[in-house]
Amino acid sequence: MESLIRYAPLLAGGAVVTLSLALLSLALATLLGGLGAAGKLGGGPFLRTLALAYTTVVRGAPDLVWLFLVYFGGQRLVNDITGALGLGQVAVTPFLAGVFTIGMIYGAYLTETFRGAYLTIPRGQTEAAMALGLRGLPLQRKVVIPQLIRFALPGYGNVWQVLVKATAIVSVIGLQDLVGLASDAGKSTREPFVFFSAVLLAYLLITWVSQTLLGLLERRAAAGFADAR
Repeated sequence: MESLIRYAPLLAGGAVVTLSLALLSLALATLLGGLGAAGKLGGGPFLRTLALAYTTVVRGAPDLVWLFLVYFGGQRLVNDITGALGLGQVAVTPFLAGVFTIGMIYGAYLTETFRGAYLTIPRGQTEAAMALGLRGLPLQRKVVIPQLIRFALPGYGNVWQVLVKATAIVSVIGLQDLVGLASDAGKSTREPFVFFSAVLLAYLLITWVSQTLLGLLERRAAAGFADAR
């Protein structure tokens, strides 16, 4: 326990890295998920095929394999491009590789989450809004997006919970996150059980806070929808 207290500030810094990695990855995943869903729902044959290939290929391989491909292969690809342009070598950090990899993977899952939420919206509501003269952005902002958020929130929350835990894999390429620092501290003090127990509690805390906040958002969205009716 004394070792854990001594390393507490270091682990707190690792927790900040973990949360930063998770939030940035979620932002990228949300963007990719929105684009993928738009491609599947309203794109032409090319965009639909591209979105289908993205979700199929990305979800078909383990997260760790994608991480290694992005970190080692991506590093070489970036340096080949900068070398051809006469620029210097560029280092792809474990943090950036983690953000891109996790964002890319969970963007594929959010594509299906957003697509399913959109298809859940009663078609009659959009038709009624169009009959009243709503078109384009006003239709999306006043009718489609509020309902899309309501229907997508449960699936979005599930993806976030899994994504947070997936950040632990980035420690294998040297990221000094919560898991990586706990592993190093456990080896140096020969108390790995103590430090990984602390990591377990930290992830449980993040999960509990996330569930609480997401539950509040879901209830608020449902209440707003009921009021609108």
